[in-house]
Amino acid sequence: MNDDSGRIARLMWAHFEPIHAVCYFHPRALDSFRAAGLRGYWRGYFASRAAPLGAVDAAPVIAAFFGFAPQMVTRALPHVWEMATPQEVLRARLIGAVQALAELTYDQPQDRIAEAADVLEAAVDRLELAGRVLGSANAALPRNESPLARLWQAATTLREQRGDGHVAALVAAGVHPVEVLAWRAALDQRREFLQPARGWTDEEWAAGRERAIARGWLTADGTPTDRGRAEFQAIEDATDRAAAHPWRGLDAADVERIDELLDPIGRAARTVLPTEFPLVLPDLPQQRLATGPAA
Repeated sequence: MNDDSGRIARLMWAHFEPIHAVCYFHPRALDSFRAAGLRGYWRGYFASRAAPLGAVDAAPVIAAFFGFAPQMVTRALPHVWEMATPQEVLRARLIGAVQALAELTYDQPQDRIAEAADVLEAAVDRLELAGRVLGSANAALPRNESPLARLWQAATTLREQRGDGHVAALVAAGVHPVEVLAWRAALDQRREFLQPARGWTDEEWAAGRERAIARGWLTADGTPTDRGRAEFQAIEDATDRAAAHPWRGLDAADVERIDELLDPIGRAARTVLPTEFPLVLPDLPQQRLATGPAA
């Protein structure tokens, strides 16, 4: 594996994560969930991400989504399946995502959209799915003929497969979800945003912060430590390595073409993301990626 493969995986994530995320934030996508009977933002969120798994109870979702407080998940699941079946939710999320992307990419040539869908689907075909529950469930969904639908579903599969790997890295490091949130709140986000967005109580948050201090990630006054930065970066690096497989074997020209195709779509999708976003995406380069062979 070339040393660039993790960096390439991270760049591709910076492109396809916003493409996936339009289904949670674009007005067209939110309207589609409401039309399917999913009232309230979080019902749409939990139903749409869980729908590829079928009409599951809360327990598998608590495990797979990792960062959410169990009580927040159980408020939505399994009750949402009384409002809409998984198949109805899958249809609603795809319709909303396609409508959102159609607005965001109206100025993009259709042949470029189709080519972008092709390259992401080719990456999906190269995925290693063992141990990747959400990635595998999304990869098993039937493919649509619409280029925008294909693009969004491929981006979603890649996103969820990467997320599965990130959860595995966190579990391997022995990190509790609230420790991660307390770390991020000290580093680059606000507790006032993260805590309600993930549903943890004040008592749970305080316990997680204390564990982060005991781990050596935070000082007693909540300042991030060098040890914390190094250990969290190791988790991020492990996530990138675990997500690198579909991008190996590509030469420099392949990587540059994928970057060129995805860049305007990903940048357009980023305009929909709220100012505060639970994931901290890497900045996109000002100029096209220049790299050696990825394998």
